[in-house]
Amino acid sequence: MAAEPDIREELCRLRARVPQLTGALVASADGHVLAQDTPGVAPETVAALTATALGVVARLSDATGQGEFRELLVRGVYGYVAAYPAGRGAVLTLLAQDRVNVGRLHLEGRRSGVRIGELVDAETTAAGEPRTAPAKPPASAGPAAPPPPDKPPVVPPTGSTGPPGPPAEPRPESAPRTPAKTPAKTPAKSAAARNRTPRAPRTTGNARTTTEN
Repeated sequence: MAAEPDIREELCRLRARVPQLTGALVASADGHVLAQDTPGVAPETVAALTATALGVVARLSDATGQGEFRELLVRGVYGYVAAYPAGRGAVLTLLAQDRVNVGRLHLEGRRSGVRIGELVDAETTAAGEPRTAPAKPPASAGPAAPPPPDKPPVVPPTGSTGPPGPPAEPRPESAPRTPAKTPAKTPAKSAAARNRTPRAPRTTGNARTTTEN
């Protein structure tokens, strides 16, 4: 872990501020050791047991309505074991003698937990950011085509209040109409022709008449 030297330095300063400390350890929430200063104690065992204890404590705090985990203090015959959150995914575990001032232990443990949490979270954020390759300039594809000509605006008819509708489609041209033929009128016969009296048959001089006696 890249931040391990800075975390170890903070643990050394903490032990200098609280001389009754016998060990200090920083581990992830799943029990992996990130940095430790625990002479005479197996750090992997302490980290695994701390992760297990925090799981039980978090469920106990939630079941009793006490809210989010803040700190854990265990007192034994020969001293104390205290645990404090260090950022979003780590925990600080301290081992102290029985004659330690508990108030001072909590004060310094909380401050160190905040500082160590900032280091752990910063490294976690930096490791999670994807590396993006520099964007390549687009290849030139020749001169750009000219933009299409603008269409003339559609003027709505006078008196319309709504938005202009689509332009009307032109009507197909109809074939020219052939003028109707006027029926020919039959010339009416003159009145004189209609009233003409038929002529009597002509008699000739050579005609003979016979009289019966």
